[in-house]
Amino acid sequence: MCGIAGIVDPSGKPLRDSDLRSMCNALIHRGPDGEGYYASPAGLGASAGLGMRRLAVIDLVTGQQPIHNEDKSIWVVLNGEIYNYPELRVELEAKGHVFYTRSDTEAIVHAYEEYGTDVPKKLRGMFAFAVWDQRKESLLLARDRVGKKPLLYSIAAGKLVFASEFQAILCHPDVSREINLQAIPHYLSFMCVPGPQTAFAAIRKLEPGHVLTWTTGSVRTERYWSLEFDEKLEISEAEAAEKALALLRDAVKVRLMSDVPLGAFLSGGIDSSAVVALMSELQSTRVKTFTIGFDERDFSEISHARRVAARFGTDHNEFMVRPDAIEVLPTLVRHYGEPYADSSAIPSYYLSRMTRQHVTVALNGDGGDEAFAGYERYSAMKLAEQYHRVPGPLRRGIVDPILAAVPNPGTSRSRLGKAARFVKVIGRERADRYLRWSSAISEEMKRELCTRRFLNQVGESSTLSFMQPWFAGNGRLDIVDRVLRADTQTYLPNDLLAKVDIASMAVSLESRSPFLDQHLLEFAARLPAAYKLRGLTTKYLLKRALKGLLPSQNLTRPKMGFGVPIGSWLRADLRELLKDAILSEQAMGRGYFKPAMVRLVYEEHQSGKRDWGHQLWTLLMLELWHREFVD
Repeated sequence: MCGIAGIVDPSGKPLRDSDLRSMCNALIHRGPDGEGYYASPAGLGASAGLGMRRLAVIDLVTGQQPIHNEDKSIWVVLNGEIYNYPELRVELEAKGHVFYTRSDTEAIVHAYEEYGTDVPKKLRGMFAFAVWDQRKESLLLARDRVGKKPLLYSIAAGKLVFASEFQAILCHPDVSREINLQAIPHYLSFMCVPGPQTAFAAIRKLEPGHVLTWTTGSVRTERYWSLEFDEKLEISEAEAAEKALALLRDAVKVRLMSDVPLGAFLSGGIDSSAVVALMSELQSTRVKTFTIGFDERDFSEISHARRVAARFGTDHNEFMVRPDAIEVLPTLVRHYGEPYADSSAIPSYYLSRMTRQHVTVALNGDGGDEAFAGYERYSAMKLAEQYHRVPGPLRRGIVDPILAAVPNPGTSRSRLGKAARFVKVIGRERADRYLRWSSAISEEMKRELCTRRFLNQVGESSTLSFMQPWFAGNGRLDIVDRVLRADTQTYLPNDLLAKVDIASMAVSLESRSPFLDQHLLEFAARLPAAYKLRGLTTKYLLKRALKGLLPSQNLTRPKMGFGVPIGSWLRADLRELLKDAILSEQAMGRGYFKPAMVRLVYEEHQSGKRDWGHQLWTLLMLELWHREFVD
């Protein structure tokens, strides 16, 4: 695991060594164990420089990067892990390639020699890498299938500049910090900026499952993998459950590959509990598990994690987060590099920091919800589809009056609150419905909150149009699969995986996700939708597969999620910070929001009239980002 950076210049002018070193110095947290650099020979055409910071996990002795091929004409830097590199090495050696290290990184450079730009298709793992081919004067950038590892790039003063994080790429003097105003409306909805955009006009994200090729100044991006839901398997429930468990077991097994101490995050939910259970089967030593909790019982899962830890006899560790722990905010703002308002980044960071005191690698349960339909919105979208099938007269005469009688308690966390939200948007089209259930700030609220000048500047920057393509297409595709497709293409890489990568790598911890193994994801996508959501039972097949393996209380309890009591925190310890940030002259002077509306939302939240916790947190993180990166 590493942080990588690089520069290529078609002019052939020598690159400044200080530029690449300053970029890599900004990535020390991703790789505290060493550094490495490559500079192309002068006078051979385009200039190229590759750099990296290393977190040593595999091949501690000979695995220093950048790594080259036999004649040193091709060089690679890798952020991530390639789990099938032993098999790939055997295949490549049989074709005549000669290896000089035991590292997974070297498999990439020889696979590139053999397969060219198709090399990502040969890899099983999480990765963002760069391959410089001196003979062809070309650069290949690639990102793993679902976006576990980040990769940013910019075309600046004719050069291509890339890096793992914003902190690094912004160290290059030619990369502008001009704000991408078009990204802000999307951020207000999603609490993050969806790729390929970033909050900076000059920087883009290489999207998951894509490669970028640069040749003498020409840039082209291309998708090499996508998750297909159309072709369904003909398989019984029993066979599907057995196969799903076998694939998950194999995904866990390959992720135990490590030359350093290894453990697991354990929330007590189905996914992380399943990973811990299978690790206990596969390891000869006790699994080290790590859990985080809160004083507020509605948000704490410690008791459920303890039950699983006891079941499998793990070496269990716990950490409590209290509001005063939010002094970490400046650290989070700096590491995420663009506005990011998923408040679960706070416990993710603290859990990672505690875990890093004991191990260097931690497995997690991320991806189980997106593979096997674990979120409540899958049930809600399915119910809404059934509502739309009711004949119009019957719907207007009987169903709508019943739904209209559902009261709104003012909080979206309660069952009644969720029902009120459901009723409010049930009649809308699919993408709009999805967006309204998952957005922090709705389109209507944006229009009330934002200034006319700002709305005119961004023009038709519709978040709805961004979501609609994922719900279009094959008319036979079940609504559950449509939502799963939308989640794996948007929420998963832009929010969840970005959160985990940044929170863990900020403390030099490698995080691995067995549920996001390509073989398991592809199998789950091809299962009938009814196997994933049966009635209103989420993760139906996965629960069947894990029955008898996990404690029954953990299999049947309602999903909690990794939320935090952000609403109450903003009324207590964070109240003054919030007020000083979003109501300041500095914030109001940016011209995004109407001062009177921001103050109204703030005061309604403080009085308890409404719970605007997520909306206020979104505004707070936007302002703190401006102060760190723009001002």
